[in-house]
Amino acid sequence: MYYSNGNFEAFARPRKPAGIEDKQAYLVGSGLAALAAATFLVRDAQMPGDHIHILEELALPGGSLDGLDMPNRGFVVRGGREMENHFECLWDMYRSIPSLTTPNASVLDEFYWLNKDDPNQSQTRIIWKQGTEVPDDFKMTLTDQANSEIIKLCLTPEDKLQDVKISDVFTEDFFNSNFWEYWKTMFAFEPWQSAMEMRRYLMRFIHHIDGIADLSALKFTRYNQYESLVLPAVQFLQDQGVDFQYSVTVDNIIVDEENGQKTAQTIQLHRNGEAETIALTPQDYVFVTNGSITESTTYGDQDHPAQPTKDLGGSWQLWENLAAQDPAFGRPKKFYNTIPEKSWFVSATATLLDDKIPQYIQKITHKDPYSGQLVTGGPVSVRDSSWQMSFVVSRQPHFAKQPKNEIVAWVYALYSDVPGDFVKKPITECTGAEITEEWLYHMGVPTDQIVALATQSAHTIPVYMPFITSYFMPRADGDRPKVVPAGSQNLAFIGNFADTGRDTVFTTEYSVRTAMEAVYTLMNVDRGVPEVFASVFDARELLKSVYYLEDGKKITDLKAPSLITRVIGKQALKKVKGTYIEELLRDAKLL
Repeated sequence: MYYSNGNFEAFARPRKPAGIEDKQAYLVGSGLAALAAATFLVRDAQMPGDHIHILEELALPGGSLDGLDMPNRGFVVRGGREMENHFECLWDMYRSIPSLTTPNASVLDEFYWLNKDDPNQSQTRIIWKQGTEVPDDFKMTLTDQANSEIIKLCLTPEDKLQDVKISDVFTEDFFNSNFWEYWKTMFAFEPWQSAMEMRRYLMRFIHHIDGIADLSALKFTRYNQYESLVLPAVQFLQDQGVDFQYSVTVDNIIVDEENGQKTAQTIQLHRNGEAETIALTPQDYVFVTNGSITESTTYGDQDHPAQPTKDLGGSWQLWENLAAQDPAFGRPKKFYNTIPEKSWFVSATATLLDDKIPQYIQKITHKDPYSGQLVTGGPVSVRDSSWQMSFVVSRQPHFAKQPKNEIVAWVYALYSDVPGDFVKKPITECTGAEITEEWLYHMGVPTDQIVALATQSAHTIPVYMPFITSYFMPRADGDRPKVVPAGSQNLAFIGNFADTGRDTVFTTEYSVRTAMEAVYTLMNVDRGVPEVFASVFDARELLKSVYYLEDGKKITDLKAPSLITRVIGKQALKKVKGTYIEELLRDAKLL
């Protein structure tokens, strides 16, 4: 497996690997990583579809990419996915998946046209004082000290950030900035999480620093991610003959090691509660999605909170059983065993049944929720919320079967152990109606109307996800297994708990990238995996990011030691006139 860029590799069709017709593949889990791995097995490795077996513990596919109309509950989404134009592996996959709703188009075609017609831009990113105060300048408000800390983190190699927390590398100057407010609520970062992951995000998305405040960097699907991304992929794979098996919990994969070679020999599983084994031959390959951020989810309803749990569930237990066999298979406890009680555990889906609540959304966002276009364009975050609450209203209808007069909104809170400002208890103890009450309070609904609206004009389902922030826990090298561990002959790890360089977890791109790397490595596919977009190596993007991190100041407006003079150098600033550097600086609006 090797990395590449450019159209020469992007449009090439690899030759069929030798002996592929004799191989079988077993994929543990049916989330996006597994769907991607199966797609690349069919399309690029040219494995017969009926040789691919997807083993899923639930009764439906999709993993953490969900969006369901649940019986006796209603519409539920546990989260949303923010995408951008440089998700190279994701778009490589979906260019080959036919759309289910647009004739003669791929999912990528459909997505491209949609986001060209309805480009994203948030009119309101942060509110406070019950929606009466809204910043209109989208400033980062980073001090020179805070900017220096950002640069220092980016310049620090990953091997110096083993088990380091975000709070270890930033001071209050940084945490008091609008930049941190935008950042933490957009990506769900918290101070006790990994500085290594924070650094990866900064460097991975430096080309979007200009869009972090108004969310213009983001792109979204037409409907929820289950209907827009999962169902087309499942249909494509079923059309190729791929074998989906549900209610199958894989308990362990027995791996033999001899002379440094690791070979998966047996899959131990339970099917509908009955124990089984699958004996593997050297021609059988296993792709494991290890761990899950939505494993053991519990659901509440309008009148009951979602019950807290610490149950590991099948995906985590499988990873533990694998890790017990070989240290190369990672250390799962680093991710699930020390999550602070303050962390984000609860989100809620609010279905708004009439136009009484949407009018407050429109007042804040300046967009009509019934227009069919993007409304919030990502999170609207409440600066003075004790829960650190945010809410999202995507394109409506958010579900294909959703009645036209209804609006589906998603509400989440980063802090789970503090009382609310209207509902005086933690979100983990709140019913769906009470979560809506807290949300309505922060949107400026008159307090004497809040309870009636929350109970009569909305139907809200809370969900508790004990591992939702586990991706970001402080980690060290070896805590995540490599996509293909050293010496592995037929076993690979895929998904966001597998380790690959430079890319960022908690993204659809990471899931697809690890799947592509796994398939290309084990199947010997002779085509390059698209490298992570190299914006951090582009002087134009770096200069542009400087302009926005300094809140649009020109060089002549800056006081030393500023971010500009640290990056460019004081002496160099005196010598750029009439040079290409001056042209670059002007293009970046710095002169």
